[in-house]
Amino acid sequence: MEQEAFTPLPQAFYNRDTLEVARDLLGCLLVRQLDGELMAARIVETEAYRGSEDSACHAHRRRTPRTEAMFGPPGHAYVYLVYGMHWLLNVVTQPEGNPCAVLIRAVEPVIGEPAMRAWRSVAGRNLSNGPGKLTRALRIDNALYGHDMTQRDDPTNGLWISPGEPPGAVASGPRVGIDYAQPADRDAPWRLWSEGNPWVSKAR
Repeated sequence: MEQEAFTPLPQAFYNRDTLEVARDLLGCLLVRQLDGELMAARIVETEAYRGSEDSACHAHRRRTPRTEAMFGPPGHAYVYLVYGMHWLLNVVTQPEGNPCAVLIRAVEPVIGEPAMRAWRSVAGRNLSNGPGKLTRALRIDNALYGHDMTQRDDPTNGLWISPGEPPGAVASGPRVGIDYAQPADRDAPWRLWSEGNPWVSKAR
């Protein structure tokens, strides 16, 4: 597939209800270009975080330097560190000022898998079947915090999401690792995945 085929999704795609975006991102391609080398992976699992009224959301009723990107334009990257070692990638959704985002939880390599494995030398699907795994494989870290994922300005480096093929079926369930949230938010089925795809994370 030619690199020119990987056109970033426009800002309008992200400027919608977060749960709709989380569902529509399934099957899309997360594209990473680094020093001229292109890697692409199909998004197979996402989680929706629905702003200040969602007690599982980092921006729940507060605005901090860490969450500043969530209040910015839709289509920008919100990258943060967990457990002091794993970077997680989110893409901001809904109108600016409404701190919502979608977490990319798992991807299936499509192009550049050898390059991903060169950076993350693990066997099988352990390469990218989790949010911290995929960022390591695609070399995503805090340097991309606030990055505009709707543009492809640099011909040799970048991060964006391109259209793909929708999955045949979508499953849903509670989000992972949010025991601190209020029961209604903790139990909400806002984790979505491509049903039957073997690259989905082991969390159920």
